[in-house]
Amino acid sequence: MNRQHTVRSTAFAVTAALMTAFAATASAQEVPAGYPADYADLIAKAKEEGTVSVYTSTDAAQSQKLQDGFTKRYGIKIAYNDLGTNGTYNQVISEAAAGQTTADVVWSSAMDLQMTLVQDGYASEYASPEAGKLPSWANFKNMLYATTVEPIGMIYNTKALSEDKLPKTYADMITFLKDNKSMLQGKVATFDPEKSGSGFLHHSNDARNRKDFWDLAKAMGEDGAKIYSSSGGMKETVVSGENIIAINIIGSYALDWVKESPNLGVHFASDYTPAFSRLALITKDAPHPNAAKLFVDYMLSGEGQSLLAEGGLPSVREDVSAGLNIKTLNERVGGGLKPIAVDEGVLEYMDQMKRVQFLNDWKEALGR
Repeated sequence: MNRQHTVRSTAFAVTAALMTAFAATASAQEVPAGYPADYADLIAKAKEEGTVSVYTSTDAAQSQKLQDGFTKRYGIKIAYNDLGTNGTYNQVISEAAAGQTTADVVWSSAMDLQMTLVQDGYASEYASPEAGKLPSWANFKNMLYATTVEPIGMIYNTKALSEDKLPKTYADMITFLKDNKSMLQGKVATFDPEKSGSGFLHHSNDARNRKDFWDLAKAMGEDGAKIYSSSGGMKETVVSGENIIAINIIGSYALDWVKESPNLGVHFASDYTPAFSRLALITKDAPHPNAAKLFVDYMLSGEGQSLLAEGGLPSVREDVSAGLNIKTLNERVGGGLKPIAVDEGVLEYMDQMKRVQFLNDWKEALGR
């Protein structure tokens, strides 16, 4: 009996050792080229965690290829929560205050809100093996990474406005709005910076970089511009003809929309096309820290970037051939691409007094 027990125990131990060795070998084979050898340990731990929770402002449809690619490669489930920009930020803070952090990765287009989370201690530092493939402006202290580069532009109704009439530069847009009041009255759309995190970022970034931003805001006000909380909402009104143009919207969305809507056009100023990025961070108390690191690495990898680009979100890397990358995007918008750097500069209007003043100036410019 004891001999049988010993044999069984030995067999069990051998089987367990073989399974462990097999798992280690499988994980080693999954280590991307150029990564440290001990990355296999991170993969194994991430698989044990089994899931990664993502709080985001990105539509699931645009990231679906990325999600499917990650799960197929590693077998790890993604709990994907599209909460919007403001919703994502508020949820992270609320959960941390209650000591019940659920998010592993926070991925949002509101660059200023993401930087605020970092500065206020909600993020953890992680040096991704992919960091060296990114532009220098796309990494903030290994705590906040740019995963996309997306132009901010304009859409227009092609039945109401021909391409040859479009303003070529930022300054031309101001003149265009002033000289075409009769045609554009009540038919101009733009973001509401008070209700949209993306809208606030777009407008405040222009205010930081363009001395004539307030001239543009006043020109929109004189045309009776209407404000919206989402790019999608503006798109519908331009497609229907309710509005003729929509200014400062998410250009990456627009580049896809025009493929399906024959009466919708997209336009960028040749001298100045700002571009935002969807920024990713790992939460300080991530419940699945290894899976979080693995997911961030995958997002920044050549494979992950290709899948994002295929989904309509241009790659922040130059070596990605699928869809648009930062180089080909610059060519597409006319050579004036100006990515918003991932640094403390995005926090300028997060100061409460400056924020209130900005919103008051905005309302005054639009005649609200």
